[in-house]
Amino acid sequence: MIYEPTPHRGWLPFVWLAPVICILLVALSSVPIDFLMEHWGLVDAKGDPLTAAAFCLFLLLPFATMAAATYAWSRYVERRALKTLGLTGSGRLRKFLGGLAIGIAMMGLAISAIWLAGGYRVEAGFPAFASASSLAWIALLLPCFAFQSGVEEFIFRGWLLSSVTRRWNLVAGIVATSVAFTFLHYSPHQPLRVTCLSFLFSVFACAWARRANSIWGVMGWHAGWNWFAGVGFGVPITGLDAHLPALLVKLVPIGPDYLTGGFDGPEGSVLTLAMLVIASLSVFALPANEPPRLGAPGV
Repeated sequence: MIYEPTPHRGWLPFVWLAPVICILLVALSSVPIDFLMEHWGLVDAKGDPLTAAAFCLFLLLPFATMAAATYAWSRYVERRALKTLGLTGSGRLRKFLGGLAIGIAMMGLAISAIWLAGGYRVEAGFPAFASASSLAWIALLLPCFAFQSGVEEFIFRGWLLSSVTRRWNLVAGIVATSVAFTFLHYSPHQPLRVTCLSFLFSVFACAWARRANSIWGVMGWHAGWNWFAGVGFGVPITGLDAHLPALLVKLVPIGPDYLTGGFDGPEGSVLTLAMLVIASLSVFALPANEPPRLGAPGV
């Protein structure tokens, strides 16, 4: 068991069923919002945001319904408190901000490695500073990414990981969580390396959550990773365009897709894949912060 050991009072799904329920909760709660956003002209036929404002709504509206659906399931079916889903521990803001800094640093390291390997050409420096409105949108995207990333961590590393771990064990929880996460981030015809990176992304996040015994830090890491990739260099983030000039430098891909990530951006690069493998192994090697035992002082 991870996080907080208060017993659940409802029904926990079987290990094989939990990822299916996760996929259904995400899909059924978000698809109506996706249709509405397309109807309002905020996204194209592929579901990609068309403007920076649409990108903000893309990060808020569907993820709000996903969070509500997952919370309702955990509250009324499993009958568990939020602290058993990783929203526990002290120093929550400090942990989130620390994770945010690490996420920004790791994404910066990945993009720097691709550039040093000849994958990018620098085209312009600090182009966003030529426009106050661009800087405002970039700043606004940070809390939007924090919300989107926080919801994903709440669903996958918070609810799904802890639910399966309670039902069986931590290994089963990591596998089930990473399979569901990869499935929901899968696109037809995407390169195998992109699928592998989604799986490893989840494994690393699970390792972080297990090590910290909460999801506050990994929520910040996920937010920093996504935000810096989306606004820092003018490259795609998971195949999406923020429609804003780069905050630091505008990078133009000139290398092969396996190096630059191609359509998917730096998350599709073999160098990012290698970095996540090393990071995951490093975090798994660290001892976990054990949850408090029932009956211990202060519990």
